[in-house]
Amino acid sequence: YIAELFDALRRFNLIALDFARDIWTYISMGYFRQKVVAGEVGSSTMPHKVNPIDFENAEANLGLANATLEHLAAKLPISRLQRDLTDSSALRNLGVGVGYSLLALVALNRGLNKLELNAAKLEADLDNAWEVLAEPIQTVMRKAGHDNPYEKLKELTRGADMNEGTIRNFIKDLELPADDKTRLLELTPSKYVGLAARVARETLSDRQEH
Repeated sequence: YIAELFDALRRFNLIALDFARDIWTYISMGYFRQKVVAGEVGSSTMPHKVNPIDFENAEANLGLANATLEHLAAKLPISRLQRDLTDSSALRNLGVGVGYSLLALVALNRGLNKLELNAAKLEADLDNAWEVLAEPIQTVMRKAGHDNPYEKLKELTRGADMNEGTIRNFIKDLELPADDKTRLLELTPSKYVGLAARVARETLSDRQEH
């Protein structure tokens, strides 16, 4: 049962590791800001920096934890002729994998409590992402019977720097029912979220109840 438990913990740690890396990336992109902690040193040479040290700490400890947990999960079910005593030495390290896991989770929790959402940065990036409207445009084109709408939008948007004018002009040149064209011209990246906000709130509410 120890091997099974440690393998499950290893998989959990992988998810936590991926989460820590994602948050680190969002911080570097400016989507999150970190609260300044008095007396904390962010860099030995750049005193202005507020580094994501808690998430880096978590990533390091999760790696150390999983190195131990993976070894124990693979080692403990095996014994030469069911008689060797290598497991006695291995079992002395049970606390190592669990301990590093705990340190990582404490660091993650500490880091999350320092985060502040940079809504202005998120909104600015979204408002500049006009290429996301390729999806509703091709859907309306398909409904109107246009040939190869996906390929046409792919040719327009893939690898290109899109802006409001490019998208608006493309829509204006389409042969579409007036109502459909008006609805498309009224869209902006921030308006085209569909049910995403409601689904996110419902999912969060469901998780909190459980």
